[in-house]
Amino acid sequence: MNINTFKILLFISLFAFNLNGEAQINWTNDGDSYFKLEDNQLVTYTLPNHDVKTVISKAQLTPAGKLEPLKVAHFSFSSDQEKVLLFTNTKKVWRLNTKGDYWVFNFKTNTLTQIGKSLDSSSLMFAKFSPNGNTIAYVSGNNLYSEDYATGNMTPLTTNGTVSLINGTFDWAYEEEFACRDGFRWSPDSKSIAYWQIDASTIKKFYMINNTDAIYSQLIPIEYPKVGESPSASKVGVVKLSDAKTTWMDVPGDPSQNYLVRMEFIPSTNTLLIQQLNRKQNTSKLYIADALKGHTKVIQEESDEAWVDLFQLGNRYAIDYTNNFSFLEETNSILWASEKDGWRHLYQVSLEGKPEVLITKGEYDVIDLKHINSKKGYVYYLASPDNATQKYLYKTKLNGRGKNKLLSPESLKGTHDYSFSSNGTYAQHTFTNHHTPRTTEFISVANQKSLSEKESIVLNLNKLEEKATTEFFTITTADNVEMDGWMVKPTNFDPTKKYPVVFYVYSEPATATVTDTYNVNRNLYKGDMAADGYIYMSLDNRGTPTPKGRAWRKSIYRKIGVVNINDQAMAAKEVLKWNFVDAERIAVWGWSGGGSATLNLMFRYPEIYKTGISIAAVANQLTYDNIYQERYMGLPQENREDFIEGSPITYAKNLKGNLLYIHGTRDDNVHYQNAELLLNELIKYNKQFQFMPYPNRSHGLREGEGTSKHLSTLYTNYLKSHCPPGGK
Repeated sequence: MNINTFKILLFISLFAFNLNGEAQINWTNDGDSYFKLEDNQLVTYTLPNHDVKTVISKAQLTPAGKLEPLKVAHFSFSSDQEKVLLFTNTKKVWRLNTKGDYWVFNFKTNTLTQIGKSLDSSSLMFAKFSPNGNTIAYVSGNNLYSEDYATGNMTPLTTNGTVSLINGTFDWAYEEEFACRDGFRWSPDSKSIAYWQIDASTIKKFYMINNTDAIYSQLIPIEYPKVGESPSASKVGVVKLSDAKTTWMDVPGDPSQNYLVRMEFIPSTNTLLIQQLNRKQNTSKLYIADALKGHTKVIQEESDEAWVDLFQLGNRYAIDYTNNFSFLEETNSILWASEKDGWRHLYQVSLEGKPEVLITKGEYDVIDLKHINSKKGYVYYLASPDNATQKYLYKTKLNGRGKNKLLSPESLKGTHDYSFSSNGTYAQHTFTNHHTPRTTEFISVANQKSLSEKESIVLNLNKLEEKATTEFFTITTADNVEMDGWMVKPTNFDPTKKYPVVFYVYSEPATATVTDTYNVNRNLYKGDMAADGYIYMSLDNRGTPTPKGRAWRKSIYRKIGVVNINDQAMAAKEVLKWNFVDAERIAVWGWSGGGSATLNLMFRYPEIYKTGISIAAVANQLTYDNIYQERYMGLPQENREDFIEGSPITYAKNLKGNLLYIHGTRDDNVHYQNAELLLNELIKYNKQFQFMPYPNRSHGLREGEGTSKHLSTLYTNYLKSHCPPGGK
């Protein structure tokens, strides 16, 4: 629910790949080269000429006594980059493959060594070197371990880990909604480790049923805190390697009514910086904690009438993602994002109690932080003041006295992203828009120019661009809400004819659907929607996380299923005024939060939407997890009526059109329970519909032979049958 699941379906499996399916790169410490896995070998490319060198060959990746090299899924280095950790034989935990085996390759000795050999195969998580490179820590079986690299001696640092008492990693809800997975941090002196402990023992189990893998059904329990239920209790401890004794940080407040969402050692100290959110997530506190004694003190507090955004940097669906603090050692402060002035801006927050410094200024949102160059006093970030569907690179001075300077080439209109080298000299620059496939170049940051004409995006743009088939537009509703949208018209469009419209919706605070990116119009349709004669479109309503300011994003507070649904329907009414739209052939579909929106639109505006395809929807908001639903809706103990008003099941009796509902029976995210609750309500009122359960499939419906093809065929046939294509 916290993401657009349809997009996840199209992501390449996160082995040695990032969010965009491109092979992982790690910059060298000097910033002039980067490491990359190619053909199951580790190579370096040295800039500016891209001189390539194999640093670990297939032969070197082949363990003694084996014939085949390790299949490396991910790699990370010791701080001196003389040793590399290789992640292999991976297994999925909830969303990502974060369990597996780890091996160390030592460049100096040319040796390949497995760590944690005495533990179960594929059970190690988040292995990483101590700052001095002598010790490796990892999690296995919800316990934290350290291993001496030279001797191979392994020491359990915790021993009480169970399914529900979790050391060094997180439970389902923390991972799903906060992207918290890696739950421990090395101290700068390599003598201790700070870690989270999650106590999910009081969380009620939700049971999924596996009816397909044996002749008797199997119950699959999951600790899942439903909205209105108290969260898992969390605390932070610091364990010494010398005696494996833990000192717990004395963070004020009831651990089961607050969340600890960030934690990290302040550089060169024995103190921790910890961020705490209250249960409603509308108050954030930053604590400095003495790692040796556990004493804490508040250094910053921030509240919001809706919720305080946990500003997440980078790719939260990467294996090694950690949402760390951005420390500015020169000023003993951190770079902090806040919406306190109505826009998401960057601030310097002092660790010494000095006044905050506003760094970015103006009526626009900072979208993402990309690089800090403390030596030269600049911060680089993504923003798009003039077009909420796009992203561009800007820079300004860290001291707050500079102007925002656009760096991305003005001729490249669309969506930019950057991976900066360690020293900020070079960057990997990627660009895409709705008619340009995602393409990459390496640039010099100083002049923002490509390192060669051959790879230059600007110089080769004419070769890269394709004929545009997607149109971007804005609609202003009767409520004076201006919404961005995209549309693909039929291939042989005739403005004198009337065509069916298929709306794709998500509409909730977790994601936007209208972005100026290639293949933004992808869908489940088997064939070519445009060639067959459909108008396909999507619109972003208020409440979606677009860079339009705090008021836009947080207008949906306590109104999910109301504000977003009204905006979508009012926009559809404007679309119906177009002469080439057939008002009798209007369809809508979506997945997860988009599935919920589809149901709400079908039930509440049957005069507009005649056909709907809803996948993995939350039919009743009271069934979803507490972190997500309470963040945006409050506590049902206080405003239960809002949850009822926003839930599709409340309006199921109003169904008039054609509805296809789809759900996986082993969905650990949006439980299959939602399907049965909704079915009962539709049956109660004799509402006819079509239902497709996918046995033993999860939220993404990826499991099982033939599933994707079947789903696509089902979607397409239903659409063609009930909302036939072509102009009339």
